[in-house]
Amino acid sequence: MCSPLVPIRAARYSGVWRPGHLNHPPRQLRQQTPVRRSRTRRPAPRRSTARRRRLGWRGRLILAALAVIVVSFTWAIFARMFAPAGNTAFNRFDAIIVLGNRADNDGNPTPEVLARVSEGVHEYERGVAPRLILTGGLTGPFVEAKVMARVAEAQGVPPSAILIEPDAMDTIHNACYSTRILKQRGGRSAEVVSSDYHLPRAGLIFSRFPLQWRLHAAPPLAPQSAGSNWLHQSMETLKTVRYLIYADWAERCTP
Repeated sequence: MCSPLVPIRAARYSGVWRPGHLNHPPRQLRQQTPVRRSRTRRPAPRRSTARRRRLGWRGRLILAALAVIVVSFTWAIFARMFAPAGNTAFNRFDAIIVLGNRADNDGNPTPEVLARVSEGVHEYERGVAPRLILTGGLTGPFVEAKVMARVAEAQGVPPSAILIEPDAMDTIHNACYSTRILKQRGGRSAEVVSSDYHLPRAGLIFSRFPLQWRLHAAPPLAPQSAGSNWLHQSMETLKTVRYLIYADWAERCTP
């Protein structure tokens, strides 16, 4: 007879493998460290080296140009602030030099020209000098000095006391050619008449010539607005920049 079946209990694993065990020895699992996922960054768009260099040179050129402009205008402003007003304390001179300006389209003097000539005539009548030197060249169809001479004669100055200098095209030539005329007649000193905003640059220019001189401002015939004064000062500052950087050596003149 067959013996009755006895249920077999599953043997518990004690952690040590023995040959009689039915189960294979378990594999010890390694402790796995959690993997951190790094955030993926999108690569920045790369600019070409040539383009970066081109932008760099442009930036440098712009900065250099701005620096030159700032330095030039600062130089001009301080030069106008400290411009000489004369090199002598004389009250009497050999001549009165009136600096010209353009006439209007009909050949008549503008209010600015009329103010300068009238002040020169006033100084002549006061006995500051025995003659007038009216200087100004061709601007448009009219010669500035000839227009000024008509005004001076109309105000009572005899033609024998008027000397015309008709070739000057700027203030440098005004000073140079007038000094030349004065030297040819044995003169050594002059009072220079012009508008007040023009005098600082005129002082810088006349200080270069062998002449004893003094500046004298011609008052305007009518009150000037703030905008007009600002415009005149700005234009004169630009012209002073040009004189200091270029015209002082490029347009040298020997009287």
